[in-house]
Amino acid sequence: MPLTTLKHPLAKHFLTQLRDRETNSSEFRSVCHRLTTFLVIEATKNLPVISSSIETPLESFEGIKLEHNVVVVPVLRAGLGMLEGVVELIPELSVGYVGLERDHETAEAHSYYCKLPELDNRLILLVDPMLATGGSAEVAIDRLVAEGACDLRFLCIVASPEGVERLLKRFPKLEIITAALDRGLNRDKYILPGLGDFGDRLYGTT
Repeated sequence: MPLTTLKHPLAKHFLTQLRDRETNSSEFRSVCHRLTTFLVIEATKNLPVISSSIETPLESFEGIKLEHNVVVVPVLRAGLGMLEGVVELIPELSVGYVGLERDHETAEAHSYYCKLPELDNRLILLVDPMLATGGSAEVAIDRLVAEGACDLRFLCIVASPEGVERLLKRFPKLEIITAALDRGLNRDKYILPGLGDFGDRLYGTT
């Protein structure tokens, strides 16, 4: 299914905390970390595994272990707020970075930095908290595909219908995992009801 929205009550609880304008930056970072955990679990539920024979304290056991071929790519700067939540669950992964800046008048995204590991034959988790117009995500995905990404999943905290439509029109096989599909965009291209500027709330800037 191209779009997956989290249904777990704890995820909804954490999202409500992020939306609350009274949540300070310290709490915001902590809750973002917890909510990212749910997104990662959903995005990796079909990861390939291999058999693993171990010894428990009592007997032999045939279990499984992950084939660690995962790359996480946060979109700078807001995506950094989700990075720790991914690395904590999959410590053996590789990390790449895509730096994008949105023009506030045109709402178009421009790349200013890109550093990526090898992407061929690996699961790529692109993380960016807000999917608004879809412009930034589209630029990032284009770059990842150009570098060899095939199995790509996009994780965000909040998405707009406009952004989802744009991405799936360009990338029909893309999996989008989000905590919420919100109502839409306002005239300034902010998501409603949304949660404000994620980067500013994450880092206490204005």
